Amino acid sequence: MRGAVIHAPGDVRFETLDDPRISRPTDAIIRTVATCVCGSDLWPYRGAEPVAEPHPMGHEYVGIVEEVGSQVTHVRPGQFVVGSFATSDNTCPNCLNGWQSSCLHREFMSTCQADYVRIPHAHGTLVATDEHPGGEFVPGLLAVSDVMGTGWYAALAAEVKPGSTAVVVGDGAVGLCGVIAARELGAERIIAMSRHASRQKLALEFGATEIISERGDEGIARVKDLTGGIGADSVLECVGTAESMRQALHSARPGGNVGFVGVPHEVSVEGQELFFSQVGLRGGPAPVRRYLPDLIDRVLSGRIDPGKVFDLTLPLDQVAEGYKAMDERRAIKALLKP
Repeated sequence: MRGAVIHAPGDVRFETLDDPRISRPTDAIIRTVATCVCGSDLWPYRGAEPVAEPHPMGHEYVGIVEEVGSQVTHVRPGQFVVGSFATSDNTCPNCLNGWQSSCLHREFMSTCQADYVRIPHAHGTLVATDEHPGGEFVPGLLAVSDVMGTGWYAALAAEVKPGSTAVVVGDGAVGLCGVIAARELGAERIIAMSRHASRQKLALEFGATEIISERGDEGIARVKDLTGGIGADSVLECVGTAESMRQALHSARPGGNVGFVGVPHEVSVEGQELFFSQVGLRGGPAPVRRYLPDLIDRVLSGRIDPGKVFDLTLPLDQVAEGYKAMDERRAIKALLKP
């Protein structure tokens, strides 16, 4: 088969790889229908994470089941499935408590920008649709496998409630999906922080009521101006930098909540600062599997269309161009089709 391999920062190649095989009875092999480049893939691409040796890339996927192990009973060959970037057996205590991304047997997917993918713990990770969806739904279902599920978790972690005011820090795919989530959860005001016209337009289409283009202290001041000097009830931090975390923490009102889902890089929160802010802070890798049935239904019913975050579609063999386009901010998110 063929797949993406990162060799060094800025160096992603499309290469011939070994075909995946069933190695455990809980595995499945899927034929990829669509995959994509994630904003978090840009950390190693930009050199912010080390690349010690060449390795495959990708953790978002939808596909057709080709083969299953002997213990996989929830899905069968021929079905269209959606999975999560974090595998889960869906039976351990953490899974049963709804935290599948902390499954005691968790594995993080990292080989999905390829023709075929082995899915560990397939019986607990994959969710099949009732029938093969039309092509128009594939981008939305692909978004559900990570960015929509992660944006949903950010909104829940920030405790967005009907009638509340939410701020979304970050205008990448996760942040934009966070706008959708805040709207679906009933926020009355959704303030999106973005400096890019195309992303501002999409945020407004997704349900944002106001846009703030300033960053840092100026951005915090604008939030305070728009909230009577108090701050927002809920803030979704969808970037993962020290600046975005500080901006999120100081944009929340006392008693408000921050949901942080941007993978942290050089982020630290000082104890005294958090103590006197009286702001609740929760984050981590999103338990996407918990939300899959609901979000799949919302996509297939036409209630939400997170697939609009894919503003560039390429054949899989042009994956390197997808990375480059996102790195240069020529694309929000690149969808790849084998």
